Amino acid sequence: MNLVYADEQGNVYDHPDYIALARSGDMIVEIMEDELIPLPDGATLVSLPFSKPIALDPDTGEMQVIGDGAQAVGALLPQGYTRLNIPGYVKSDPNEKFPLFGYTAVVWKDGEFYVTAEQCDEPERWDPENCDRDELKIEVDRLLTTYPENRLYKHLSNCALEYECLTASNTFLNRWEGGVPVSFSCNAGCFGCISEQPDDSGFVAPQTRMNFKPQVDEVTQIMLEHLKHPDSIISFGQGCEGEPSTQVKTIVEAMKQVRSQTDQGYININTNAGLTDFIRAIVDEGLDLMRVSTISALDDHYNAYYRPRGYTLKNVEKSLIYAAEQGVYTSINYLIFPGVTDREEEIEAMIDFCKRTKLKMIQMRNLNIDPESYLNLIPKAKGEIYGMKQMLQIFREELPDVVIGSYTHVPPKEFRRK
Repeated sequence: MNLVYADEQGNVYDHPDYIALARSGDMIVEIMEDELIPLPDGATLVSLPFSKPIALDPDTGEMQVIGDGAQAVGALLPQGYTRLNIPGYVKSDPNEKFPLFGYTAVVWKDGEFYVTAEQCDEPERWDPENCDRDELKIEVDRLLTTYPENRLYKHLSNCALEYECLTASNTFLNRWEGGVPVSFSCNAGCFGCISEQPDDSGFVAPQTRMNFKPQVDEVTQIMLEHLKHPDSIISFGQGCEGEPSTQVKTIVEAMKQVRSQTDQGYININTNAGLTDFIRAIVDEGLDLMRVSTISALDDHYNAYYRPRGYTLKNVEKSLIYAAEQGVYTSINYLIFPGVTDREEEIEAMIDFCKRTKLKMIQMRNLNIDPESYLNLIPKAKGEIYGMKQMLQIFREELPDVVIGSYTHVPPKEFRRK
């Protein structure tokens, strides 16, 4: 499995003399054959700026830093795929930070690119190739014309056309899971927030957060347009907004109006679930699905990343338990990182957390972050590091009734709340 690297112009090559290596946390590791799958459709190869690739010299058996302007290369995976390793690299400038993406180790093998990843879900619905850009533009124009005063449609049109956000695109294409953002504020200060970063963070947020409070009628218009099929999902809580439950009154009133007119589809919230009383009010109004973002079931790790304001991980747990008891199909949006999520203490804590909350699904999501910044932020490992592939196997064995996936699904019929 040959090293893959890029030159200063971004051209990608394989190196015939060196074997690719990867990273797990801050450790350089060998890549195992059973960790490799062909580069998936919809994946993108990118160079890692300010980096040099690390490889294995088969003649000496020693690691080698590749210079002469070479940069490390990683793959950005589509939804449905869980990365097992990070690319092998060292930074040419330790003060520089990578853009906020989830980089996966990539190699050249048997005449094609392979990545260290495992397929955890069906990728078809979230493959960018399945979004017809011409059709999308037509539908954006149609809905902007139909609802010329709706600021949310204008906001989402930028997300769909400029950022090529698939959830926003689905909102206009009236298919699968669509988004309806409602909040410009948040009760957490996530270290890796993709929509808002402090000026001194060193990161550039890849998305622009919404800057207005939507009216109830703006929200209900989008919900009613989308919820026209039995399997439609409309979701509060998008990457372009803060915490949706901070706008609990808007959400509750919109749900009330929508459900007085249609029982089609499912209403979902993507939330940090820290505002337990607000989550209860939303659940009581008839919420169908709830996906809770988390990075750990250990307080010190959770707090270091989320930097919660006025809530704790215990509040998150209470919200999940309450929702499950009311028949909501509950998931976690699990932000995972090789060399951290697969630590012994992390695995044990998360398994116990899933059992206590009666969780139905774990959505494995590759954490978009600069590795060094993240590893310097969180607690050091205390126990053994198992590797991501073994971690996934442990979850499947210890949580046989919990679905391991990658994105929000239509739940089984027995979980439908009507």
